[in-house]
Amino acid sequence: MVKLDKIYTKGGDSGLTSLGDGKRIEKHSLRIKAYGEVDEVNSILGVVVCYCNKFLKKIILKIQNDLFDIGADLCIPGLKENKIKLDMKNILFLENELDKMNDKLKKLDSFILPGGTKASSFLHYARTVTRRCERTIVELSSKEKINQDIVKYINRLSDFLFVAARIENIKDGDILWVPNKT
Repeated sequence: MVKLDKIYTKGGDSGLTSLGDGKRIEKHSLRIKAYGEVDEVNSILGVVVCYCNKFLKKIILKIQNDLFDIGADLCIPGLKENKIKLDMKNILFLENELDKMNDKLKKLDSFILPGGTKASSFLHYARTVTRRCERTIVELSSKEKINQDIVKYINRLSDFLFVAARIENIKDGDILWVPNKT
């Protein structure tokens, strides 16, 4: 377990930070950006749980833990056996929850606009930040070896967040895009 005695170390004052294996790298590196964006998604989900229904809150709390595991995985380069790893069971969990929620929704005949309830609005925001995070992780995976289940999970997470946003708007309905509306 992680033990944090002191929050500030002054070790990053020069623009470098430590990876999980102790190696020092620049804070603007793609790897740091990738797990920083995972942290950003996790933080937005922390806001979402303040507004969402109890069913979603339980799932999102599990997702937040998964995101911490992803960050832990990404902070150690390579595919070492002894590090925390996300795997296919995490992806299948998301897919299962996604399917259960999607069965409760009407088919879409149009794109939808982000918004509606507070929970739905924050879920849409989390979805777009997750898509940005996904692009960064995919870029990292094109340059370095990473756990490919992370790419799949983050992709599935954005789909989950879209459907969850629709669930939160189920009472009032989706806000449909109307092309060329004046």
